[in-house]
Amino acid sequence: MKINQLLIAIFVGAQFAVAALADDAPTNSTEAAEIAALKQEIQKLDQKVSDLENQRQTEQATAVNPDKDQIQDLDQKVRILERERELDQDAAATTAKTQPKIVLGPNGFGFSSADSNFVATLHGLIQSDSRTFIDDGGGTLGKNTFLIRRARPIFTGTVFHDFDFNFTPDFGNTTVQIFDAYLNYHYNPELQLEAGKFKSPVGLEALQADTWTLFNERSIVTDLAPNRDIGVELHGDLFSGAVSYAAGIFNGAPDFNGTTVNQDVNDNRAFAGRFFFQPWKTSSVVALQGLGFGVGGSYEVDHGTNTDLTPGYRTDGQQNFFTYSSGVFADGTHWRISPQAYYYYGPLSLSAEYLISDQRVTKGGISADLQNTAWEISGGWVVTGENASYNGITPKHPFDIKKNQWGAWQVVARYADLNIDNAAFPIFATTGSASEAKAWSVGLNWYLNRDIRVNASFSRTTFTGGGGTTGLGPITSQPENVVFTRIQLAF
Repeated sequence: MKINQLLIAIFVGAQFAVAALADDAPTNSTEAAEIAALKQEIQKLDQKVSDLENQRQTEQATAVNPDKDQIQDLDQKVRILERERELDQDAAATTAKTQPKIVLGPNGFGFSSADSNFVATLHGLIQSDSRTFIDDGGGTLGKNTFLIRRARPIFTGTVFHDFDFNFTPDFGNTTVQIFDAYLNYHYNPELQLEAGKFKSPVGLEALQADTWTLFNERSIVTDLAPNRDIGVELHGDLFSGAVSYAAGIFNGAPDFNGTTVNQDVNDNRAFAGRFFFQPWKTSSVVALQGLGFGVGGSYEVDHGTNTDLTPGYRTDGQQNFFTYSSGVFADGTHWRISPQAYYYYGPLSLSAEYLISDQRVTKGGISADLQNTAWEISGGWVVTGENASYNGITPKHPFDIKKNQWGAWQVVARYADLNIDNAAFPIFATTGSASEAKAWSVGLNWYLNRDIRVNASFSRTTFTGGGGTTGLGPITSQPENVVFTRIQLAF
């Protein structure tokens, strides 16, 4: 028991003793003296108890007050630190608004001003291919080879917020060319103006990025489409992309020949345009969101020069199966039209295209209007379940052996037919040129991740007509059978 509690107990006991003594009514002076002495002792004890209680309260107050002062002091320091942190954050945010930004990721390397009015991004595309010809007549019908099909540093960006640019050279296929070099003013998504060198807006497969084509080479229908050209184009997306349009004036490119880029050097001009519709793109009907259809076309008047003629129509194996004979010139109207459509739904992809290229030619005073036609249909199925799209596939589980992840796998197939106008034979065609080519292809695409892809495919092309060499490429006396492989890095 604590001392103050003991003293209180003694004091209370003494009080009871005094009361008892008072009740006994003492009878002599000795007893009275003893009682007086006891009272004095009790008073002394009472004073001691009071003094001890006061001392205890003083000690408690002395012990508590420093704790309160310390807590208040610490609280004040915390508030000061919190305020300093807020000021530092405000200063950092203000500094960040004026500092350039640097980004490195799967979409390339980029840097921009703090307000994003100036942006520059470096992308890249490398395609390492192989072509192996089967039953090639001892190497006379095709050359087995490894090649760098495409090697492109792609420099894109934005200046002054509204002006986009693209500069893309290509170092693949043993040649160096500038493929894209243009400036695009995007006032808004609905109204944009593009000028420079870029793809002419006609063919569906020709307009698809080289990164995302289903096979190593585009189908023979693309032989009839124009390639990249120099000009000016007005384009845009209306109603949140439900309608896309493009219309431009160009130098006038010959039919696509698969590898090189050509453009007319005459004073004539070509007009090209395209409308493409995706009416259910933003609707709630999921099964129709990936349906698109449209038409592209071009028109020009050539003035008697062979620069307006394609060097040749090529097979999947990139060999000429038709070329114009020496002395043939484009001389007159040249128009194209291409109805086209695609459909994407989950892992399913389908596309189809029909293209007519009608060109007037002349040789030695003899003229003819040649109407060449081609069509193709292709499809794919992503067996791992990812969604297919016109702009490629993104694996749900990128390749990682440690995590037992294997990327995305897609099986693909295609059939295409190109028919040369019979009026081209024999005057306007070289000996051995085929009048028709039919090609079917099957393949397997492995998307390790968004940036790396591995392809393997087989293509067989059969010919009608021909039977000899063209001087520029293939022999059409027997079918062409080719196995393709590709390792691709695109970022």
